[in-house]
Amino acid sequence: MEVAGTDGSGPSFTLPSHWLWWEDGAHDGATNMATDEALRALARPDVAVWRWYSWARPTVSFGRHERVLGRFSTERLAASGLDAVRRPTGGRALLHARELTYSVTLALPTNLPWTAAYDAINRVLLDALLAMGVPVTRASGAAAVPPDGPVCFDQPANGELVVHGQKLVGSAVWRRGDAYLQHGSILLHDDQALLADAETQPPPPAAALATLFPGRRDSDLQRDALDATAAVLQRFATVAPFVVPPDWPSRLASHHRHFADPEWLWRR
Repeated sequence: MEVAGTDGSGPSFTLPSHWLWWEDGAHDGATNMATDEALRALARPDVAVWRWYSWARPTVSFGRHERVLGRFSTERLAASGLDAVRRPTGGRALLHARELTYSVTLALPTNLPWTAAYDAINRVLLDALLAMGVPVTRASGAAAVPPDGPVCFDQPANGELVVHGQKLVGSAVWRRGDAYLQHGSILLHDDQALLADAETQPPPPAAALATLFPGRRDSDLQRDALDATAAVLQRFATVAPFVVPPDWPSRLASHHRHFADPEWLWRR
């Protein structure tokens, strides 16, 4: 699949023709972030990994460069029943509760901007959600949102997926050299207002799959989203199960120490 830039004039990017598919389970925040970072470090040309996962407890994730000191605190988060982790990627705070989280790791040539891969992956998600019957579109014309701006689901950025102007999928990215990571949240329910208990004010409503498909069980919506995404990938690529490499425990442990470190969490 080849996708042009968000405005139709940017450089195009062809997604890899081989994908490894991982339906992972629920983990704590540090483990989830360590896993995504370990996968990014494994990125190689022509093979990408698509991982789906969830969270052992409701968890707020902060963006890599987001300033949260004075907005959040360990005490307020604990009183709200929330864990916290800082992502390796950019973006702003969001609550992982009743939602579905994905990550994609791949090799992105250094002569291409990160937006080339971002647009291509969002196109896969767009096509999958459309196949489910979701009236989703891509946001355009949005003003740039600084990392210290509102929480993630407060307003969409260009290229993000929205339903009637309300964000349904919030995504964030990070690249180092030619290794690229994109991960994000597809809301099953709009729980983002719970951040008001841990911060200062509730965000406006977001879109959610459970609202669009009343009466459908969360497990069925999750299965539909996974199957629809796999079907889109299979249009242009081979898809095989991801197999954890033999040295995975040591790879994961080194990243886990970083994401579990309070100095990383409260660095800004």
